[in-house]
Amino acid sequence: MGGVPPRDNPRAYQWERRLHWVMIGVALLSIPAFLLGTVENLAILRRLGLTLDGFIFAAFLLELLWMLWLTRQRKQYLAHNWLDLLIVIAAAASLTGWEGEWVVLARLLRATVALLFLVRIMGSLRNLFSPNAMPYMLGLGSVVLLIAGAGFYWLEPTVYTYGEGLWLAFTSGATVGYGDIVPTTPASRIFAALIVLIGYALLSMVTASIAAFFVGEDEKHLRHEMHRDIKALRDELAQFRAAWEEKEQHKNGNDPDKIKS
Repeated sequence: MGGVPPRDNPRAYQWERRLHWVMIGVALLSIPAFLLGTVENLAILRRLGLTLDGFIFAAFLLELLWMLWLTRQRKQYLAHNWLDLLIVIAAAASLTGWEGEWVVLARLLRATVALLFLVRIMGSLRNLFSPNAMPYMLGLGSVVLLIAGAGFYWLEPTVYTYGEGLWLAFTSGATVGYGDIVPTTPASRIFAALIVLIGYALLSMVTASIAAFFVGEDEKHLRHEMHRDIKALRDELAQFRAAWEEKEQHKNGNDPDKIKS
C-alpha cells in the first residue's frame, strides 16, 4: 500500500502505475468470493467462490513477486507494502481446505481476508481525499450499498425483498441499527460486520472529502488575495521605478550617459 520506495528502479514506478487499478479490480472480487463461499446448499457456487479465491491469491502473489523482482530495495518494499504480504498469507491459509472441520473459524478467516482486501482498496484510493473527489465518493458509496443490499437479500432469510436488503445495508453501514430488521444467520452476521466497517470507512472518507472541499475553497480565496496583493505590489514598484527614473533624469539634466553611469 505504501508503493515503491524513493529513488528506486524507474521501471518499478511504471509498473506500479500500470497495476494500480488492475489490482483494485482484483481486490473487489473478494466480495463476491466471500458471498459465494458462505453458500451451504449449492456446491457449484461454493466451488466458484473457491475458484475466485484462488484467482485473487494468484494475482496478488504474482504482483508481489513481480514488484519484488523490479525493485532494488526489496526489504523496504516489503516494509512499505506489508498489507499485500499479509493478504497473500491469509488468502493462502483460507485455501488450505480445513474448513470442513473448523467451519466458524474458516468463515472468520474468509471475512478477515475480505476485510484486508477492502483496507487495501481504501489505501489505494487515498488520492480521493481531495476537493474534487465528492462525486467519486458518492458513486462508490452507492455501488457498495447496492451490492450490500443484494448480499443481505441473498444471505438473510428474514429479508424478503431487495428493498429490505437495501434498508438493512443502509442501517448497518451507517451504524444506526434501528432493529426492525436484523441479521440472524452466521453468514449474514459476518457480512453485516463487514458492511459496518465498510460504511464507517466510507463515511469517514466522505467527511474528509467535504472538509477538503471547504479547505480547498479557503485556499482558492487565499490564492486570489495573494495574486491581487502581488499585482498591486508590482504596480507600486513600477510606479516607484518610473518616478525614480524621472527624478534621475531631472537631476542629471536629461543626459542619458549620466543616467546610465
